[in-house]
Amino acid sequence: MKRVRVVVVDDSAYNRRAITKMLEEIPGVEVVGFATNGEEGIRRVIDLSPDLVTLDLEMPRMDGFTMLRILMASNPVPVIVISSTSGDEKVFKALELGAVEFIAKPTTVISEELLKIQEDLHRKVQAVFKLNMARVQKRYEAPRPVEEPVPEVPRRVETAALDVVAIGSSTGGPPALQRIFSSFKEPLPFAVVVSQHMPAGFTRAFADRLDRSSGFEIKEAKDGDEVRPGRVLIAPGGKNLLFMRRGDKILARVVEPTAADRYVPSVDAMFCSCAELYRERMLAVVLTGMGNDGAQGVKEAKRLGAQVVAEAEESSVVFGMPREAIATGVVDRVVPMDLMVREIVARSGLVPRFV
Repeated sequence: MKRVRVVVVDDSAYNRRAITKMLEEIPGVEVVGFATNGEEGIRRVIDLSPDLVTLDLEMPRMDGFTMLRILMASNPVPVIVISSTSGDEKVFKALELGAVEFIAKPTTVISEELLKIQEDLHRKVQAVFKLNMARVQKRYEAPRPVEEPVPEVPRRVETAALDVVAIGSSTGGPPALQRIFSSFKEPLPFAVVVSQHMPAGFTRAFADRLDRSSGFEIKEAKDGDEVRPGRVLIAPGGKNLLFMRRGDKILARVVEPTAADRYVPSVDAMFCSCAELYRERMLAVVLTGMGNDGAQGVKEAKRLGAQVVAEAEESSVVFGMPREAIATGVVDRVVPMDLMVREIVARSGLVPRFV
C-alpha cells in the first residue's frame, strides 16, 4: 500500500511531537517533515512533496491562511487544519481557502488533552486516502456560470410539493453547503434541515456564516425550534438532530448521539426521524463525505415515500457517502454540484421538472 507522507506545521514543539506520534500510529502514514510557521511550511512542501499537510492557523511570520492561499495557487496538497475552538470563524475561512478538513483542539494551551483528537485524526487522515485533489481544487474555485442556470421561481409562490429538504454531508461539505444556500436570494416555501459532520463548538459560527449570504434564515438548531418554510436548521456539532410533532407544528429535538452513531451529527438518524413525519413531502440529499452515513437513512426515507438525490462522483471531494447511498438502489437521481440547486428547486414543484 502506498505510504501517506505528511508534513506537520505548528509553532508549538509539543503539538508537533503529539501530532506526529498520533499520525505515525496510523498504518501507512509517515511524517516526513515539520515546520514552525507558514513560510517554513511552504518550503517543506516544495522540498518534500507530501501527500498531506496538518496545519495550525495562528503562527508567527506567516500564518496558516497565507500558507493556504499560496499552496492552493501554486502547489495544491490536501490540508487538515488542527485548530482550537476559539478560532471557529477562522476555521471556516480556512475551509473556503481550500483546507479539506479540520479538527478541533480540545484546549488552547499546551496539554496532554491534545491526545483526545487521536480517533478523529485517524478517521480524517483515512479520508485523504480516498480524496481526489483535482475535485478539491475545482470545489474551491470561484463559481462559474453553468450551462443550465438555476430556474427562476415565480414570485408570490405560497406552496411547494415538498415541506422539507434534508441534507447530509461530511468532508467537503461546508463549501458545498455555502454554494447551495448562497444560490437562494430569497427564501422558498419549504424548510431545510442539515447534518454536517462537525465537532461541538463550530456549528453556530458555521450557521451564522451561511446565513449572511442566503435568502433563507439559517441557524444552529436548538431543542424546540420550529421547522418551518424559509428556515434552515443546522444540527449542532456533537449532537443529533431529530424531530417531533406538537399540534400542527414540527419541532426540532437536539439529542445526545447513541453508541451506535459512528458519525455525528448522524445523517441516518436525521433522515429516519424526518421521514417518519414528512414521508412523501421530504427530499433527502446526500452530499460529499467519507463513510456510509446516510445510506440506511435514505433506505428508510424512500420506504416512507420520500425522494432521494445524491451528489455525483465528478464533483464530490470524497465520494464515500454518495456512493454508499447510490449502492442502496433507492436514489432517484445523481447530480453534480453545479446542478444541485436546480435539482432541489425542480423537485420542490416550484418550477417545471426538467429531464
